[in-house]
Amino acid sequence: MRQALYKAIKLILVPALLLLALSGCNTQSVGETYPLESVISKDGSQTSRVYRAENKTVPEVAKELSAQREPDEISKEDEKHMFLVYSDEWYHLQQDEAKPSDTLIEVDSKEFVRQNYNPSFLEGYILASILSDLFDGHKSYPGTYRGYTTKEVYKPSGTYRTPTAEEIKKAPPITTQGTGSIIKRGAKGKDTTVGSEGSITKKPVDTSSGSSKKGKITRTSSKGSSISDSSSSKKSSIFSTPRSKSPPRTKVGGYGRITKRR
Repeated sequence: MRQALYKAIKLILVPALLLLALSGCNTQSVGETYPLESVISKDGSQTSRVYRAENKTVPEVAKELSAQREPDEISKEDEKHMFLVYSDEWYHLQQDEAKPSDTLIEVDSKEFVRQNYNPSFLEGYILASILSDLFDGHKSYPGTYRGYTTKEVYKPSGTYRTPTAEEIKKAPPITTQGTGSIIKRGAKGKDTTVGSEGSITKKPVDTSSGSSKKGKITRTSSKGSSISDSSSSKKSSIFSTPRSKSPPRTKVGGYGRITKRR
């Protein structure tokens, strides 16, 4: 009975967990999908993080990111530069000049864009109405920055650097496609699978002792005998026979006594 109930729970629970995992894939952030390559932070509100998408073009990455999180505005398709505009940050996708097969994903806060980017450069990609709201008519922010790939020529107000080990550890874990296991960045050489054979319902078995151990229930009967084998017969069951719940009966004749069925 217990085995049947356990199997029924597994049949219901495992598909539910898989559906939950698949639905979560649609809401992944950039940091959950691509490795962090460079960071810059100034005054708290000005932040920029750069991720790398290997062997993917700018339009391919733009399609993936917009499917995960729908942007308020997306620039026209371009092989060199594309922008995804959100309420709190901008994604600047740019072809890596040093490795053209890769795409660099620069995630900038709105304040970083306002204080650093060249408005005339953005006009070729973003609607004028959005730029006017962001830059207040291009009057107060004479930035010259044009993106991470040109940071050595058009320098931002800050210095990009390689992320520290602590910053990389803070990035959420990523799942390995097709294996069902979870891998934590920076945990090389360590066993990080969820369960045995990548299963979320099985625990790894400790084989160091050479044999697996099973728990037993032991009960001493009223006659002093001991029951320790899980495969004992019905007579040596750990459960006593329940008393009858039927109503009492009266004995015909006699003195009208009430007896309880046994």
